Amino acid sequence: MKKEKKHPFTGFSLGAACLLCMLFFGLAGNLLAQTGPGKETVLTLNPGQDNPRNSEGDFLTLKDGRVMFVYSHYTGTSSSDHASAFLAARYSADGGKTWTNSDRVIVEKEGTMNVMSVSLLRLKNGKIALFYLKKNSTSDCIPMVRFSSDEAKTWTDPIACITDKKGYFVLNNSRVIQLKSGRILLAVALHQTPEQAKWSNSGTLWSYYSDDNGKTWKPGQQVANPDGVVTQEPGVVELKNGNVLMFIRTDAGVQYLSYSKNKGQSWSPAQPSTIKSPVSPASIKRIPLTGDLILVWNNNGGDNPLIKGKRTPLNVAISKDEGKTWQNIKTVEDDPNGWYCYIAICFSGKHVLLSYCSGVQPRFSHLTVTDIKRLSLDWVYGK
Repeated sequence: MKKEKKHPFTGFSLGAACLLCMLFFGLAGNLLAQTGPGKETVLTLNPGQDNPRNSEGDFLTLKDGRVMFVYSHYTGTSSSDHASAFLAARYSADGGKTWTNSDRVIVEKEGTMNVMSVSLLRLKNGKIALFYLKKNSTSDCIPMVRFSSDEAKTWTDPIACITDKKGYFVLNNSRVIQLKSGRILLAVALHQTPEQAKWSNSGTLWSYYSDDNGKTWKPGQQVANPDGVVTQEPGVVELKNGNVLMFIRTDAGVQYLSYSKNKGQSWSPAQPSTIKSPVSPASIKRIPLTGDLILVWNNNGGDNPLIKGKRTPLNVAISKDEGKTWQNIKTVEDDPNGWYCYIAICFSGKHVLLSYCSGVQPRFSHLTVTDIKRLSLDWVYGK
């Protein structure tokens, strides 16, 4: 057997040295794809010892100018959606360029399973509302809300947002909004009740709203699903005409849409949109500086068999006509082995901050890593 020569600088065999070079330049290429003019990764929350997953969260800008990011910090050895987790915060004092290195505990684990899926909202009365799911079982998962009057230093006791029904309700992160009228609105998917023997992948969609700053909550009507597609993880955004748009994750290769003309009390039947998507949630928010809508999602309708059904790539787009059409489609992440989902959006001056789960499929780390990306709005608009 012929002995392989060693590389003079690395000490590795020439074959191993070539492999290292391939890995290095492949990684470098991937990093270049992720970071460049107009976009940069500013924080990566990797799992570690007694911390198997760092998962979806949301942003809020404090009155002192700092940006707070609250996310689900898992403990133990399991990264399951039902494993142990508490809510933790990181802070940025420079518009999202740099972040604190350690966690501050916001809400300890209070459900039998965990607390997760954070939404943060600055209310018109100046208080901060913190929404999250309290999970006790696969038939008992309810959105809760706490309030802070001292810029997130302390929080009130939790209030349940759903009291008329029992079951496993999914409220995604960064999903709760306050309308111009002052009404607080959220949309949920109900997957199992105590009476159901089995979990249903297709959730029944409901809205809940509060007209007293989150003290009490009322249900809207169920969203009709005439096509019988799998519906999951709805989100809402208010349109300029006062209507509310609900966008819905489905198994139909596109996001579905529903509209409310009465601030979330009733909804039009869900219908397909032109937003191509795997079974993955999208996020839509309004850009304060321009008034346009921004969409963040996996622009993948299954045309490419290599990534069909996968939550990659991660893209942004702009709508200047209230979500009827989308333009300026840009790629944030494009690793075919990546897994990008559960987005939160925050605006900081002429930049937008995105947080999202950023796993790698071959390592089965789909939801264990959370990244924060800082994008220039000039880059988003293609200027």
